Amino acid sequence: MKKVIKNGTIVTATDTYQAEILVENGVISQIGMNLSTEGAEVIDANGCYVFPGGIDPHTHLEMPFGGTVTKDDFETGTIAAAFGGTTTVIDFCLSNKGEPLKDAIDTWHGKSKDKAVIDYGFHLSIGEVNDAVLNELPSVIENEGITSFKVFMAYKNVLQADDETLFKTLLAAKELGALVMVHAENGDVIDYLVKKALSEGKTEPIYHALTRPQEIEGEATERAATFAGLANSQLYVVHVTCADAVKAITEAREKGFDVWGETCPQYLVLDQSYLEKPNFEGAKYVWSPPLREKWNQDVLWNALRTGQLQTFGSDQCSFDFKGQKELGVGDFSKIPNGGPMIEERLTVLFSEGVKKGRITLNQFVDLISTRVAKLFGLYPKKGTIAVGADADIVIFDPTIERTISAETHHMAVDYSAFEGMKFTGEPVSVLSRGEFVVRDKQFVGKLGAGQFIKRAKYGENYEITKDQTATV
Repeated sequence: MKKVIKNGTIVTATDTYQAEILVENGVISQIGMNLSTEGAEVIDANGCYVFPGGIDPHTHLEMPFGGTVTKDDFETGTIAAAFGGTTTVIDFCLSNKGEPLKDAIDTWHGKSKDKAVIDYGFHLSIGEVNDAVLNELPSVIENEGITSFKVFMAYKNVLQADDETLFKTLLAAKELGALVMVHAENGDVIDYLVKKALSEGKTEPIYHALTRPQEIEGEATERAATFAGLANSQLYVVHVTCADAVKAITEAREKGFDVWGETCPQYLVLDQSYLEKPNFEGAKYVWSPPLREKWNQDVLWNALRTGQLQTFGSDQCSFDFKGQKELGVGDFSKIPNGGPMIEERLTVLFSEGVKKGRITLNQFVDLISTRVAKLFGLYPKKGTIAVGADADIVIFDPTIERTISAETHHMAVDYSAFEGMKFTGEPVSVLSRGEFVVRDKQFVGKLGAGQFIKRAKYGENYEITKDQTATV
């Protein structure tokens, strides 16, 4: 059925204006005033913003880690994402050394089949580079539509790749048109510091942060950026937490390197002191890279405002406090790393960013949707409100004040990282390809309605220039 969205304020990465939107066959077919409503369902967005659907470039759904599996799968994770205003997620497939990359991709298709309520794509982790991997990469891109590769510089003896693997991945990505993503921490130094702390009887959650100091995030970021420059390739640094990493990205971009940076809501409103909560409560806030000293928050906000950081992911990676986080009682290194973030991504950025004057409304849309779509081969079908684009639309009430709680969130996990915090702004209704997933804050979607999206190569459908920054 056709739909006409009326009375809302449309916001894109570049424009804010009053208009109506006609949705037909899952796409936006017209934008204008006084559109015909004959045969159409009329949706009143009075008092609300109309945003393009959020795109979360960083999720870990049903991912094995540390002897357990993340609590939210493609069903609960995408339902929670939709309630939060996200209409597309890009999840990470973890490959195993010595096994075909196709095996990992097939495994993730199995996890997502008939579960996702919104559209989704995959990144692929690369743990080794040899002839077999290099020979398979063209098929991963051309046939599977997976055009971004993740290299871990941390988690020694588990996920960590060496510098040669990272550099060869960057070289291959340049040739093939892929974007290389890095988890930038020095895993070798972390491994030493963790063993030292445990040998000294330092076992509490706070030592997770103290054994992963921000200097080694900065060092790894600078090293990865240097390799990207040498390879004349493209690099995307995930979950940036601190001034050291921002500095490394900024300096690389000033040199003309094709380097991009993402941060996440937890690093903007939470800080290292949360890991010191008593009764092991600090374990709820254990993820990597860890929360930093509070002063880094101002640096991150400024980086978002000035375009030194360009995207905003969730790093959704939820583990229950009871039974999962508790695996690390008496040994912080055994606490599963990750937190529940997917549902509050837009609200945190809007409330703390737009409402408090730290970023503009158009920057907000660029950060949560448009820039991600451009970098990861989804634009212009996704990431904006324009004729011909998928009708992924969020009707967002900027006046709703609410208190975040695990009692009311839609994730399967048993706690909220933002428990008791008050934010302003909430998605009211969310459409994916023209169909309601959330309507008037009620779930009306269908399991399996989300489609796997094969993505274009880096810069294929949109020319990406290194000096692009959000409008200040």
